[in-house]
Amino acid sequence: MDVLQRIDQIVKTNPVVIFMKGTPQLPQCGFSMRAAQALQSCGKPFAHVNVLMDQEIFQNLPQYANWPTFPQVYINGELIGGCDITLELFQKGELQKLVNTVAVNA
Repeated sequence: MDVLQRIDQIVKTNPVVIFMKGTPQLPQCGFSMRAAQALQSCGKPFAHVNVLMDQEIFQNLPQYANWPTFPQVYINGELIGGCDITLELFQKGELQKLVNTVAVNA
């Protein structure tokens, strides 16, 4: 399986997933930390991929959804965005609704 297929499988098999630098418990950059904190604040489980531990994903994820930066948050198989968009959605209460809808349907 090539790396884009692996990424696609991760995105499609996890209702909520963040590709980030580090882990939610030990983030390796401020943007990843803030996006993970927003997801954690929603109170529902989510998957994470530490892109620093998988160089193939680190190098190829930007072309998967044509999004050049990390972190990348996917909900229900769709790219939501990076840190700024995730935080904006959280502040508006929309991230919680998206996460809760997926959690109910899971």
